[in-house]
Amino acid sequence: MLEELLIFTRGGLILWSSCRALGGAALKGSPIDALIRSCLLEERSADASFSQDTYSLKWTFHNELGLVFVAVYQRILHLLYVDDLLAAVRKEFSQIYDPKRTNYDDFSDIFRQLHLEAEARAEEMKKSKQAIASRPSLTASQKTGPKARGDSRGNAGGKKGGSGKDDSDGDSGKEHNANGTFKGQENGIKDNSRARDVVVKGKENGGPKDNGAFDVNKLQKLRNKNNHKNNVPTDNGTKKPSKPAIKKKENRVWDDAPSNKKLDYTDPADERGDEVTEHVVINQGESMMDKDEYVSSDSEEEEVEDGPKKKGWFSSMFQSIAGKNALEKSDLQPALKALKDRLMTKNVAEEIAEKLCESVAASLEGKKLGSFTRISSTVQTAMEEALLRILTPRRSIDILRDVHAAKERGRPYVIVFVGVNGVGKSTNLAKVAYWLLQHNLSVTLAACDTFRSGAVEQLRTHARRLQIPIFEKGYEKDPAVVAKEAIQEASRNKSDVVLVDTAGRMQDNEPLMRALSKLINLNSPDLVLFVGEALVGNDAVDQLTKFNQKLADLSAVPTARLIDGILLTKFDTIDDKVGAALSMVYISGAPVMFVGCGQSYTDLKKLNVKSIVKTLLK
Repeated sequence: MLEELLIFTRGGLILWSSCRALGGAALKGSPIDALIRSCLLEERSADASFSQDTYSLKWTFHNELGLVFVAVYQRILHLLYVDDLLAAVRKEFSQIYDPKRTNYDDFSDIFRQLHLEAEARAEEMKKSKQAIASRPSLTASQKTGPKARGDSRGNAGGKKGGSGKDDSDGDSGKEHNANGTFKGQENGIKDNSRARDVVVKGKENGGPKDNGAFDVNKLQKLRNKNNHKNNVPTDNGTKKPSKPAIKKKENRVWDDAPSNKKLDYTDPADERGDEVTEHVVINQGESMMDKDEYVSSDSEEEEVEDGPKKKGWFSSMFQSIAGKNALEKSDLQPALKALKDRLMTKNVAEEIAEKLCESVAASLEGKKLGSFTRISSTVQTAMEEALLRILTPRRSIDILRDVHAAKERGRPYVIVFVGVNGVGKSTNLAKVAYWLLQHNLSVTLAACDTFRSGAVEQLRTHARRLQIPIFEKGYEKDPAVVAKEAIQEASRNKSDVVLVDTAGRMQDNEPLMRALSKLINLNSPDLVLFVGEALVGNDAVDQLTKFNQKLADLSAVPTARLIDGILLTKFDTIDDKVGAALSMVYISGAPVMFVGCGQSYTDLKKLNVKSIVKTLLK
């Protein structure tokens, strides 16, 4: 049963609703609002359907008129006529639509008729499919008769071959009787005799002299003969493995002058590293997070100037005359194909590039092309707007404001850093700590990577150089308990922020993902940051999807805590291959909050959305 069919404009004005017009029950929750937030505004309009709570939603557009048609039904019903009904409603409503008109009560009777017709067509289609599905079972039963008869004839032929009436089969039959191995053929065991017949024929073709079964004694003699030739002692055909001599590793000696010089240039400290040395780097200048980054205006002016030159008067005139009034999907395909290839060369995951192009095609199909406007420029403009919508954060990412709000409530602000192995979680955690120190906030580090050797020492070194406290319990401890005790200690010491370092883990590692889920559920951090490399391409989709999926599946509470933001590392190594940022944001819906772009503590900055979009499309 169809719950609701809603017609509204792209501006959000509701023109007609089946619940309002026909007196249906109101929907539970806000599935249509969720569709608009999660699909239509996030450029996922090319998806086949959308699910929210117990509802499934399907939709279609009329791009020329700027209308959206949405059908809502119960997820468990799997209605077959929804797409057909949406197409029919779209066609009929577009004929009576007037931009100045807001009341369409007369459309209710038309909708009832369209609904009945769509249901009838779906029922007929269902019956025809059932009839077609029942036919192959009859034909299959008919085919089994001749096949069985053919098999019986084949077996009878095998018997004749055994009696010697057929030349080839007769020879093989004689061999069977001579060897005394296939007497089952004479006793009526037909299937085994036929299978064995094939094996013996293969032996005939390979070597006519070896007509019998394989002789194990011959194999033993051949082995002994080869061993004598190679002068290898044998014991019943088996070799005794000799133990290789173990060589101890020796220090390399250069120019015959061994040096005992210690090659350790780290700061001198005791075994725990608690001693503060004179070489502490506490101030490296202003962090790049506090510096505004501008896109060069000169390059923008050059692009604007180069635009008309590239178009050319004759080509622009020809394309505008040859163009169609309303854009069709076939018209958009060449431009979308070129745009998809360009995005993939910028390291955007193939799946994401495909979905973006499909979404842009869905938003442009049916629109009228303006005068002297090329299809490629129209597609590029639509893609640019889509990328800006995706990469622009939907919520505030002002961490400093959130830290001060938590400080007023008398508790520390907790940030957990998660991610796969080797992406730079500990290093970028130190960069974030340095940035917070620049804003006069007290920071405590929590060493919750109790899995990797050297992780605690690495974080201890950063804490010593930044002169901030660190809470640690060593290795092989429960990271969730260590994080909880670190937050309690920070509360007692009136720390403003707690930065929790966790072990790197692959998205398929079940035990480590379970430990991470426990840490997040037990401590309820204010921010869960996923640290990812800017170098990855398609793997970014797999990492973020599975991280969120595991956190949701392994959560002990109904509302699972997922990834809140992204920290993109090694951004200075990728040149113009900035597609990983788009892939990560698109697949997770979380904004990029930090970008790591160097080796020092100051090399942390914000993501410049306009610069990323410009780089992706140039």
